[in-house]
Amino acid sequence: MKTPLKKQLAAALLLAWTAFSAQALDLEQAWQAAQQHDPELAVARAAHASADPQRRQAAALWRPGVQMSATAGLARGETEMRNAQFSAPGMGTNRGVDFGTSVTSGAATRLAVQASQPLYHPERRAQQQQLSLMADMGELQWQLAQQSAMLRTTQHYLNLAVAQETLRVLEQQLQAVEKASTEAQERFELGAAPITAVHEAKAQLAQLQAQKVGAETELAIQRRALADATGLSSADLDAHLPKAHPQQLLQAQSLAHWQTLAEEANPGILLRQRAVEIARAEVDKHRASQSATVEMVAVAEQERLSGRGDYGSGARNKNTNAMLGVQVTVPLYTGGWRSAKEAESLAKLSEAEATLDHTRQQVAQQVHAAWLGLDAGKGQVEALEAALKASALRQDATHTGYEIGHRTLLDVLQADTAHAASRLALAQARSAVLMNHLQLALLAGQLDEQVLAQANTSLLDSTPSNQQ
Repeated sequence: MKTPLKKQLAAALLLAWTAFSAQALDLEQAWQAAQQHDPELAVARAAHASADPQRRQAAALWRPGVQMSATAGLARGETEMRNAQFSAPGMGTNRGVDFGTSVTSGAATRLAVQASQPLYHPERRAQQQQLSLMADMGELQWQLAQQSAMLRTTQHYLNLAVAQETLRVLEQQLQAVEKASTEAQERFELGAAPITAVHEAKAQLAQLQAQKVGAETELAIQRRALADATGLSSADLDAHLPKAHPQQLLQAQSLAHWQTLAEEANPGILLRQRAVEIARAEVDKHRASQSATVEMVAVAEQERLSGRGDYGSGARNKNTNAMLGVQVTVPLYTGGWRSAKEAESLAKLSEAEATLDHTRQQVAQQVHAAWLGLDAGKGQVEALEAALKASALRQDATHTGYEIGHRTLLDVLQADTAHAASRLALAQARSAVLMNHLQLALLAGQLDEQVLAQANTSLLDSTPSNQQ
């Protein structure tokens, strides 16, 4: 009873796994896999791990610091005092007293504990600001890395979908031309068609076979690229092409709208702004290095020296000190180091500000280009959809004309080629529209999983492109 049940369960699991592995991968599934396997994202994730420690470093700069030091070794020591005053109970007061201690060979130890709390420290304040800004940059870099990985995964996915569609169209063309070549040969043998029709069919067939080899190579390359990014088996990867009318992604937005979003939220611009703030804090730090600092300090230390001396074998010196107070430090002269560092930091601040201006200009140009690509792409898709319908009608009419003798085989081959070119151009145009939309979202700092989910809905709900 148990053995058949186990076999049935195993068979059911195998069937379910086979059905699952045969399904096409959608864009969200590709992104979920890429989050764990994309190499560039893995590097960014490791770098992002430093952001929280930097914030903790910034907070620690204004907390008390405690340190202990211990020293042990061999030492010697002498103390000599002359013309001192000495007083003790029952002995009165004596003047002109001499004292002396001697340890010529003995063991020495020193133990000290020191605590300090900064109260006023302009240089440390600038360091704290820098660390906080560096942590902010780490967060922004991680955000940019995630958005770039989303865009990169989508590009790999669409490249695969277009490569699949290209191969599928070529295979359909090959089947049609092989059939046309056979018919042309039969007609020629019957004397109903010229030999040129046979040559034209064979030439077209050879050309398509060469194109198929190139398409198969391109498909293998794109499958490998998506497999490397997602960690999935390349043999099981199939992708969907975009829908004819992805309404969620084609909402009309003005160029000024996207430019404003990019100026406010573009990760690259925000990163450069943080870099300017860090450079400015570096200037403040070196300017503040000439300022006085105030710290509360507490010190407790004890020194011991014991061994053999000039006055006996049990000689010992012991010194214990403790202090609680305020320490003021005023830098007087650094040999020109501080002024040189300040000049260097001012030059780097100018460089950071110039880089920020250049980045703003670049982002504005990229937004303009992506917006124009999206705007023109929508019109191109509509035109190519009309061209595809027209080429289909032309193809049908040409085939009918060839059957009744009004069209040549060359006309048929040309009509088939034009129809195939229209289909591929439409697939590429739809993919470009989707990519331009996501590129705009990235430039505006708006590309996230919600936007990616909307993009996923713009893919065909039917079978993958190479199985249609």
